[in-house]
Amino acid sequence: MTLTNRRAALLGILATSSLALAGCGPDAGGFMLPTSAGLNEEYTRGFVMDDALIAQVKPGMDVQAVLTALGTPSTTSTVGNRTFYYISQTVRRRFQFQDLSVVDQKVLVIYFNKAFKVERIANYGLQDGVPFDFISRTTPTGGEEQSFLRNLFKGVTRFTPFGT
Repeated sequence: MTLTNRRAALLGILATSSLALAGCGPDAGGFMLPTSAGLNEEYTRGFVMDDALIAQVKPGMDVQAVLTALGTPSTTSTVGNRTFYYISQTVRRRFQFQDLSVVDQKVLVIYFNKAFKVERIANYGLQDGVPFDFISRTTPTGGEEQSFLRNLFKGVTRFTPFGT
């Protein structure tokens, strides 16, 4: 073997080993796949809970002071706009094809009185209720869901031509 053949063989071995070792990280021996493959994605969405900002809100403050301290709420109550909801969710999916599942949820609720002054502040977590759906802005109801045909047949069977 000549010197150039040895050099070429050495460079080939070096290039092959460097390519093989390029994918190794601290967890190379484990079964954890990298997040760039779309696995174990975790997102936090909504209001960012900051204890220092929340501590600024005191009972008796007006609406404008609350909006200045915390910003625009995620949603408000539909009747009277006397309740502000600041919602934060942490969602996760293990594989790219799976739907996102809610892992953690925090809801900061600020109740106002009739004069629009802060009456009380409440902090709710995932254990306190049903997760809020950010996309459709609906929450699942507790009752039984009935199909169109079932409602149609229920109406037909209650037909009374002469009244009650």
